Amino acid sequence: MKRLALLLFSVSVLWSAMNTLVPHEASAIPIPTIQLGVDNAEEPEALSTALQIMFLLTVLTLAPSILILMTSFSRFVIVLSFLRQAMGTQQTPPTQVLIGLALFLTFFVMSPVLTEINEKALQPYLNEEITQGKALEIAQTPIKSFMLKQTREKDLSLFVNMTDGEKPETVDDVQMQSVIPAFVISELKTAFQIGFLIYIPFLILDMVVASILLSMGMMMLPPVLISLPFKLMLFVMVDGWHLTVGSLVRSFT
Repeated sequence: MKRLALLLFSVSVLWSAMNTLVPHEASAIPIPTIQLGVDNAEEPEALSTALQIMFLLTVLTLAPSILILMTSFSRFVIVLSFLRQAMGTQQTPPTQVLIGLALFLTFFVMSPVLTEINEKALQPYLNEEITQGKALEIAQTPIKSFMLKQTREKDLSLFVNMTDGEKPETVDDVQMQSVIPAFVISELKTAFQIGFLIYIPFLILDMVVASILLSMGMMMLPPVLISLPFKLMLFVMVDGWHLTVGSLVRSFT
């Protein structure tokens, strides 16, 4: 009992000491405050800098859409997805691998365009040789030329005819608001055509295996279970990744 009373007395003394020390220590530690507000710009340069920062954040927000809709990324990722479905390997290769491969193939194909933008638009703008508006106008030209080379005339005329106002006299006069959707639907059609051609040999192999199993009376055995090793062997023997990636890259030349 004496030990228990001594322990309770020690705890009470320690608790009272902590209560007396903590307020003094807490008051000695400064607590930062965060303030948000909108002040009047005293100089026009401050407003211009704020607008440039807002424009940069807007561009960064739209960067995924620009990557998907204005480059070769969509064709790569769609065709690679068709290839995986045709082989019947479910989630192999994983989606992350296909997207990463499509991303680096996009950088490889778009490298001449990006180099031209860097040399003619970005570097002069960073060196204060041209204005921001002029840099955007110069950067738009190589991207527009790339998209027009891959866009079908029928798809381009579809959006040009739906646009109000004066019709462009030449292809170079077409606005980006018509070029981008025309480029997207052209890329979708091209990707589906390539995916269909990739599907054909795998589909024939599935049909042959299914016919053999049916003739042998093995109707309860899934044909995919037998055809999958043969499809993988056929794809490896013909070096399928080399042929597929090479054909995709050459389709943009």
